[in-house]
Amino acid sequence: MSRTDILENIKSAERDAAATIEKAEADKKSRIADARRMSVQKIQDAEAQARSNFESAMAQAKDNLSSERDALLSAGRKEAADLESKSASKMNEVKKFLNDEFVRSIDVTS
Repeated sequence: MSRTDILENIKSAERDAAATIEKAEADKKSRIADARRMSVQKIQDAEAQARSNFESAMAQAKDNLSSERDALLSAGRKEAADLESKSASKMNEVKKFLNDEFVRSIDVTS
């Protein structure tokens, strides 16, 4: 093999090596870009899931509070009705007592 052939082989090998390096750099950039896109997508998916979980938890908490509120209102209404019925039953006793006291005070003065 002559010196010229050897130099041509070396130049050809250098061109092949440069092309291989260029392709490898392009692949590297492409993979890095893909990885970044995937990581951004995963972050967005995680944020959407967190938002969904938060909204679901808030809705559940509101439902629980609404149920508790209804139970407390029901208990309060029942207690108010009980007090009203007790006061109604005592009202006749109070009227009779006041009437008797009034009559007694009038009897004392006459």
